[in-house]
Amino acid sequence: MEHPIWVTVVVNRLFGKLAAALLAALHIAPSNPEYPIPNHVSMELFVFFLSIIFFLWLKARISAAHPGGTQQCMEMLLTNPMNVGVRDLLEESVGHGYEKYVPMLGSIGIFVLFNNLISLVPTLESPTAQVSVPLGCAIVVFLYYNYTGITKHGPLGHGNHFLGPVLAMSPLMLPIEIISHSARLLSLTVRLWVNMLVSELLYGIFLGLLIELYLFLARLGAPLKVAFILPLFLPIIFIALHIFVAILQAFVFTILPVIYVSGAVEEAH
Repeated sequence: MEHPIWVTVVVNRLFGKLAAALLAALHIAPSNPEYPIPNHVSMELFVFFLSIIFFLWLKARISAAHPGGTQQCMEMLLTNPMNVGVRDLLEESVGHGYEKYVPMLGSIGIFVLFNNLISLVPTLESPTAQVSVPLGCAIVVFLYYNYTGITKHGPLGHGNHFLGPVLAMSPLMLPIEIISHSARLLSLTVRLWVNMLVSELLYGIFLGLLIELYLFLARLGAPLKVAFILPLFLPIIFIALHIFVAILQAFVFTILPVIYVSGAVEEAH
């Protein structure tokens, strides 16, 4: 049974009874009856709440004439000189009409990024290190890109993507394409989950070891004062590594949905 963090305690005090009643109605027994909302769900809600506050704060300060530092940083997620922003990727992959897909795919990418980075705050955890969270995001992506294809081409037109370019080969291509598209759920889920799980474990383990090393050296007294300063700087390496993994995985979880949407809206052969 997982140990509830303080966010989980607060969320369960607010919504625990409602969650317990809902689970009981669905005949689902929570792993911890005292805290029916687990850590990863509590952290998702916490990140969602913080995101609302942050973007409301940012919206009130947006200026075309005098953009602040925060505004410029967030705009870099949309478009930047390296052409790896959400808008840049969609414009290159989708072409005309790409703007309509920016809000959804941008929101997914930013949500994953915030969830990846939240564990940098002491006592908090990354929800994406729990498999059900990447799976939920992958399901949203899967439903969305198929929805865009159906909206663009209609059900039959979108279905033609699964038949391949040669009609005679369609009986063979159909099961292959169905398996291929279903595997995207697994690919998106496992890639994000495993990388964040390993990154968070390494981050937590090595930071813990460095803290213990620092305390050990500090107890040895004045002769080793210079030595026990070193562990104060080593955590920067692991923090930087965790940030790199968090940003990289958020980028991957953005560019792959862009590719899927591009494939869904392109004209079938």
